[in-house]
Amino acid sequence: MTAIDPTAFEPQALQQPRMVPANRTRADRLFRAACLAAGMTTLLILVLIGAFLLDRSLPALRAGGLSFFTTVELPPIPVAGQPFGIAALIFGTVEMSVIALVLAAPVALATALFISEYAPRRLRRPLTSVVELLAAVPSLIYGLWGLFFLQPRMIGTSEWLNAHLSFIPIFRVDLKLFTSSPFIAGTVLALMVVPIATAVMREVFSQTPPGEKEGALALGATRWGMIRAVVLPFGRGGIIGGAMLGLGRALGETIAVATIISLKFQISPQMLESGGNSIPATIVDRFSESGGLSLSVLMAAGLTLFVMTLVVNMLASLVVARSRSGAGVEI
Repeated sequence: MTAIDPTAFEPQALQQPRMVPANRTRADRLFRAACLAAGMTTLLILVLIGAFLLDRSLPALRAGGLSFFTTVELPPIPVAGQPFGIAALIFGTVEMSVIALVLAAPVALATALFISEYAPRRLRRPLTSVVELLAAVPSLIYGLWGLFFLQPRMIGTSEWLNAHLSFIPIFRVDLKLFTSSPFIAGTVLALMVVPIATAVMREVFSQTPPGEKEGALALGATRWGMIRAVVLPFGRGGIIGGAMLGLGRALGETIAVATIISLKFQISPQMLESGGNSIPATIVDRFSESGGLSLSVLMAAGLTLFVMTLVVNMLASLVVARSRSGAGVEI
């Protein structure tokens, strides 16, 4: 009889990972090489884009110095030795993107929960298709719809906010002009962000383990109680990822903002007042008539937006990595 080693059943021995030999076939090696090549190509393209923008931005960065990022005025034809900068563009870009995220995130979360948890099963697929189609609508269509349909109907909302909440600086208006405001542009951006964020959140919510949901209901939880205790903790990473993906879309949006906003170089918290600006809108407005230092200034603005987007995505990756979907649920 073969003797059994009693140490093989000790807790420390059981916790040791078992080595699995990697017998890769030729197809596995080819697929691995193709995936590695695709990933490295994407990284190379990203580095080349950054290097190109940096090279074309150097004349503007040398002429403006650090004040390039703190100066509000940006004349159509910048001159070396005179102050010019993109502070107003950075502020406007962040302002409208934050407005869009604040408006879009709750709507996207509620829509995703309705499709995955409340809608009848026969309606889930059509509703999912509609949401994905909304994400594919060109930004120009959103811009024209916002300019001719949404803006006239948003003026009353802006006036009401100004009349009742003007003690808050962001709702105060001095010139009483409510058209072409950052608030209206941010609302249009929110409509563009909602489908993307909803699609990501719904996909994550649909992967919640059915056993956990059924267990919560069996213990007497209501449907909302089950969602709050199981679905939302499980989908925390998807919620953050969808919101950050929508924020990236809002930061880089060009045509919709340029169609609605009245370009004005200023830093003002009054989001209901007419006039504002953003980096993409300024680039698309001035690019065709720029050259020399003016073109370099636009490249530097694009480089700034490129870095902002990278930072947002990196922060989102860190947050999602610390709150992976399912981290709050014991499975």
